[in-house]
Order: sequence, then C-alpha cells, then structure tokens
Amino acid sequence: MIHRLPRGLFVAAFATALWGCASPPPVAQRPSEASIAAHVAAATRAAGTDLGEVLTLCKPVPTARPVQNEDSDRGLRALINRPPPPPGRAFDNLYFVGGDWASAWAVDTPEGIILIDALNNQAEAAALIEGGMRKLGLDPARIRYIVVTHGHGDHYGGAPYLAQKYGARVVMSDTDWTMMETRLEFATPIWGAPPKRDISVKDGDKLTLGGTSLTLYVTPGHTWGTLSPVFDVTWQGQKHRVLLWGGTGFNFGADIPRMEAYGNSTQRMAKVVRTEGVDVMLSNHSRVDGSQGKLARLRQAGTTGPNPFVVGEPTVERTLTVMNECSLAQRDRFALLP
Repeated sequence: MIHRLPRGLFVAAFATALWGCASPPPVAQRPSEASIAAHVAAATRAAGTDLGEVLTLCKPVPTARPVQNEDSDRGLRALINRPPPPPGRAFDNLYFVGGDWASAWAVDTPEGIILIDALNNQAEAAALIEGGMRKLGLDPARIRYIVVTHGHGDHYGGAPYLAQKYGARVVMSDTDWTMMETRLEFATPIWGAPPKRDISVKDGDKLTLGGTSLTLYVTPGHTWGTLSPVFDVTWQGQKHRVLLWGGTGFNFGADIPRMEAYGNSTQRMAKVVRTEGVDVMLSNHSRVDGSQGKLARLRQAGTTGPNPFVVGEPTVERTLTVMNECSLAQRDRFALLP
C-alpha cells in the first residue's frame, strides 16, 4: 500500500530539512584548485580509516557520459559474470540476494516480500534472487513489490521477469519512469527492455506491507529520480533504522546541476538520519557498503554477537559527508573546465 505525504506538509518539511529553521544556506566558495583540495580534504577527514571505498568518489571522473558499444558491453558482462557471493541474512527481516557487483535486498514481512532492486537480467534474477531466496528459506512467490531504486538496467533488468512470474508490482519514482519511457540514460541488449510503468511514487511516499513501511525519498543525483528507502529492521529483539542509498556513482558526465543536486540530496538525508536515528546504511552495490564482508562475519558469528551492519548514526552521517564533499569537489572540477 502506498501512502502519500500531503503536499503542503512535504514542502514545509523539505525546506526545514534542507536549510534548518532560521539559518540561511551557506555561501558557496568560488570554484578553484584550492576549493577542490578543501573538499577532498574534508571528505578524507570524514572517511577516517573505515570509509575508504566511499572516498573513491573523490577521484576525478570522466567529463562525458559513457556510451554503449562493444567495449562497454564487454566490461558489463565481466562485471555480471563475477562469481556471486552466497546469499545471506543481514537482519531478522532483511536478506541479501544479489551478485558480486549489483545488490538486491529482500525485506520479509508477514504478508509477503518487498524486493529492493532486481539485478541485471532474467538469468541473474532466476539464479540469484529466486535461487538465493530458496537457499535462505524464503519463497520467491511471496514477492509482492519490487522497488527499483533508479532507471539503470543493473537494477531493473530482472524486474519484468519477476513481475510477470509472480504478479509483483514494480515501484519507481515518477521521474525515472518518465526517463525510461522517453530516453534511457544507458541502453544495452544485456539488460533488455525496462519494465512497463506500474506504481509511480513521489518523494515521501510510504510503501507498507505486513506492518513494515518503507519511506521512499527521492534523492536526485545518480539519476534525477533515484529512490533511497528508509525502513526498520530488527536484530536480537532490537529495532534499527536503515537508509539504503539508491545510487552512488558519478556516471553522468560534466553535469553541474546534477552534481549539485546530488550534494543537496546527501545534506537533506543527513538531517533525516539525525531526526530518525538511522544507524544502518546500505547500498545497491556491495563494494560501497562492504556488505559481502559483513555477511561473511555474520555467517561465522551467527546471531550471538553484534551485527556488523549496525555502524551507528555518526558513521552513517560521515558516509553522507564523504559523498557530499566528493560531489562538491567534482562540481568544482567541472566548473573549471574550459
């Protein structure tokens, strides 16, 4: 069930969350080599010794968006064909059923499963999502919703197959549905056609199933309609709050407005993290959140020790700070282009 936030309440909440009640927005520093260095230094401080993978966002990125050709398809196949990790349980009600490159997460509820992302294609969906669920004691026929975080094929590729087979509803932001219907940012036969428009959501809508609610925040940047769900999980009788960041990389070329939107999204969600006490941060690419290593530690320790996915609110905030500062560094690099 989708619940919508009243528009007036959302506008007020958004303004307060973005800028605070009284403080004006900070004055931006003029782009320069010094400003780039300052943003990278701030990101490095925030990253500490544990967020090195996220800090790679500060490395200079191409100024042109990648194009689809034989070379790019060869690289994509290599990523898809990496040996997949075993599926695993991250929390009492949250399971990893993804590949080595792209992730998929299953939220289990008494009334069915909410799947977050669907990998690259039908073959992966069958082998890793369906197969992984069965290995974990979950029935894929219980998938009721597929939340696709953004309109790139490594996340929607398996959705048409699963939706048709199980009658699951596909949920995306209205913005990214429109992008996929008009002009895909990336298209390749490896992914196939995107799913047909089904459930369209806007910022702040809630998807509720079996007593579990996902608040679907639109976090523009990776795409203009990227969704980043926030929801509760449990472990050893304790509730934890999860932010699953829906799109991390800067693969859209020298688009300054989009880079600034990315930074604004990280700042806004940092306020959500503080307000809601978010202490777990996940990604839809396992290298970003270290989920494979954390799942391996859980397999060794069982349910007796602390959960490595619970990193604490300060670390979630630090992660968003690294992402923000790196986006500002990339923006300033673009601004200095001739």
